[in-house]
Amino acid sequence: MSELRLACVQMRSGVEIAANITEASILIHEAGAQGAQFIATPEMTNLIDIRSGMGHQKAVTEDKSPALKAFRLLADELEVWLLIGSLAIALEGDTRLVNRSYLIGPNGQIAARYDKIHMFDVAVGDGQSYRESKSYRAGETARLAQTTFGPVGLTICYDVRFAGLYRTLSQAGAQIITCPAAFTQVTGQAHWHTLLKARAIENGAFIMAPAQGGAHEDGRQTYGHSLIVSPWGEIIAERANNTPGLLVTDINLGEVTRARKRLPSLTHDRPYALKVT
Repeated sequence: MSELRLACVQMRSGVEIAANITEASILIHEAGAQGAQFIATPEMTNLIDIRSGMGHQKAVTEDKSPALKAFRLLADELEVWLLIGSLAIALEGDTRLVNRSYLIGPNGQIAARYDKIHMFDVAVGDGQSYRESKSYRAGETARLAQTTFGPVGLTICYDVRFAGLYRTLSQAGAQIITCPAAFTQVTGQAHWHTLLKARAIENGAFIMAPAQGGAHEDGRQTYGHSLIVSPWGEIIAERANNTPGLLVTDINLGEVTRARKRLPSLTHDRPYALKVT
């Protein structure tokens, strides 16, 4: 399959899991009605609540997650590939959660799981200090998933600043790399478009980046601007605002082969020594 219709779901997730499931499901249904074959939602689809301790109170283990159950049923109903950008998932025997992305196949089965590797421990100047590692356990394994349309690499939000992860996924065969995100307003304005275009150009891959956007109930402000970027670094579709809604576009996966033939940099990596003088 070379022709593929993609859809990014842009959300403004709040502090109530049931309401977030409903909002996401409505938009996923709409994307399916528009013929999307691969639909992706943003980071923290089920819950954005940075108030102290609230995430831990509300998160449940994977087997008890109402969000995961609902989205598996929805993928099966619509017969689509569905990436749930991430869910806050509790772990047995660990006080921390995981920020976990799920790729669900058209039969409703989980095709791949990916736990966010790079923790967002920063103070970006928006009046808040983010210490993701206090509440979340970092993942340790990159994830490449096989689908009916080709290999898909999974990343989440802050991972986009670590080019080596994208390089690893692309050299393993990824044609599409997903980057569901909840970028802050400050970092989004400064870096969002540039980072996603750079990762696409470096690797000759499509980048699919569904985003959270707007003023959330817990006081957080996210950037929105869901994007799909071509292997040549062109923004081929953008939801150019921070409001909930859809971004739907058609792609041709043949562009990956063409871009990598024109600039075969994935095969040109060389070892080198560092000399400090």
